[in-house]
Amino acid sequence: MYEKFVSNTRLRRVTVLALVIFILFLVRDFMTPILLTFIFTLISVKIVKFVQRYIKAPTFLLATILYLFELWLLYLLISRYSTILIDQVVSTYNSIVHFYQHKEFNSDVVTNFISSYFKNHNWQDKVESGAGIILEQLQNVGRLAIAFIVSFILSFFFMVEKEKTILFSKNFLSSNYAWFFQDLFYFARVFVETFGVVVEVQLLIAIVNTIITTVGLGLIGFTQLPTLAIMIFFLSLIPVAGVIFSCIPLTLIAYSTGGIQTVIYVLILIVVVHCIEAYILNPKFMSSRTKLPIFYTFVILLVSEKFLGVWGLIVGIPIFNFFLEILGVKIRTKLTKD
Repeated sequence: MYEKFVSNTRLRRVTVLALVIFILFLVRDFMTPILLTFIFTLISVKIVKFVQRYIKAPTFLLATILYLFELWLLYLLISRYSTILIDQVVSTYNSIVHFYQHKEFNSDVVTNFISSYFKNHNWQDKVESGAGIILEQLQNVGRLAIAFIVSFILSFFFMVEKEKTILFSKNFLSSNYAWFFQDLFYFARVFVETFGVVVEVQLLIAIVNTIITTVGLGLIGFTQLPTLAIMIFFLSLIPVAGVIFSCIPLTLIAYSTGGIQTVIYVLILIVVVHCIEAYILNPKFMSSRTKLPIFYTFVILLVSEKFLGVWGLIVGIPIFNFFLEILGVKIRTKLTKD
């Protein structure tokens, strides 16, 4: 019976796929570092292969240079704009203190208003709820930062020992249960091919977002645009949500640059860029590179975002194409007459 099961390729692969889905469900809390590691590694492999077309250098050397360059960009970004953000927070705090200490400020009226407000509203529950939300968001940011660091380190280790890691992994294909690992390799190859297309699309979207946003910030009156462009590019690698994440630092810088009016201009720019990415660039680029109709692409992105969150915007199309490949569906780009 075991021999019949092994010889039945279709049943065998369905069983292996079900097992993989079950394991992924068990480790769903670790999906963020898993996907980040996969993305970092895939991007690094593509960059190194592109450079090796023109420069015959070992992967270890190119990977080391690439990751050092990325760390330098991250340091440049933090060192330049962390001080600006801190100065803006301190300036805002000083402005509030100065306002309350001003002689024209009627403290008795405000104190009475605050006192009556607290009497008429359940302020304690609201404060506790607000503090809980802030604490939860800080924990999410901390978990994301840890996942980012761990994924960055893991992808670096893979790149510096790429050949050795691949050679070791191939030993499983000749083990006593070679059929199991061969099926895993088949599924991994199909998913990597489709996922690679999505990563390329997201890189294109990030470049377009960076150009549009940087030009818009230049027209508004921002300075130090090259450093801002680096920050925008890295945040744009996060689909759709990256544009929203860039809202906080950009609005703080805008307030220190030109006040409320500049903040409004920046918010309008962010909304426009967000709409362009979500409703034009993402469906159009995805459909052109995956050969899917824009209607299907848009529906897949909406459904995957609903069930998988922001990650669904990245893995939704690869998962759909993955099952198309497994089901043997051939995509035709032209209608044929019967």
